[in-house]
Amino acid sequence: MTDPVTTPEPAKHQKIDTSVPHSARIWNYWLGGKDNYPVDEEAGDAYTAVFPGIVTIARCSRAFLRRNITYLVSEAGIRQFLDIGTGLPTAQNTHEVAQGLAPETRIVYVDNDPMVLAHARTLLYSSHEGATAYIDANVTDPDRIIAAAAEALDFGRPTALILSNILGHVADYDQARSIVTRLMDALPSGSYLSINDGSRGIDPVFEQAQDAYNNSGAVPYILRTVDEITTYFDGLELLEPGVVSVTQWRPEPGSPTPEVIAEHGGLARKA
Repeated sequence: MTDPVTTPEPAKHQKIDTSVPHSARIWNYWLGGKDNYPVDEEAGDAYTAVFPGIVTIARCSRAFLRRNITYLVSEAGIRQFLDIGTGLPTAQNTHEVAQGLAPETRIVYVDNDPMVLAHARTLLYSSHEGATAYIDANVTDPDRIIAAAAEALDFGRPTALILSNILGHVADYDQARSIVTRLMDALPSGSYLSINDGSRGIDPVFEQAQDAYNNSGAVPYILRTVDEITTYFDGLELLEPGVVSVTQWRPEPGSPTPEVIAEHGGLARKA
């Protein structure tokens, strides 16, 4: 296994288009981040005017991911993560949570957004014992991701694959499923799959806001039913409580009874 490397070349000449809102920058805005432009703030504000609950979804999604990572490191003993669709760095990134619990953990981030690439140095900050790497690639090219990630991760060891709010950007559902299958096929027994995405059939107001956003000319994000999200885990051992609203996935002890929101996810193990 070689030392981790970044692969920035494909995006080297890409420019950040500040005239069109971008989902990663809008998400960053909803999370309270500063890495966005007026066009993103305008789109984010227009969205929250229709559906204020999107801010709750964004923050609960991040909390779900944090609880997943905590389980994977502390209980499942995972020390390698492949995080695809990284998004812009905010608080409690995958490497911060994982290496805070086990400093020797290795993380590979994958994204194809030139603004994320500009922040790769932040993502690559690592503990001395562990390592992080960044790959410039699209989720629709799993073979490239696997080949590049193998330079930093040992695919002979269990690895956690994270697909957080990224599969909705793959318009064709069958293609999204095939991407998940191809990526998991490359990982050994004992690996894990963590997925969470916006869900359809829970909140009509959310669906109205998302459909309007998709028709605005911005990069669309497709909401999928809970059954469709659950099918991503076919052939794997779903951990309890299964695919549920992210607020209901192993909430912190003593926390209030969580409300159901239109963001569902789960965690599963490859036998």
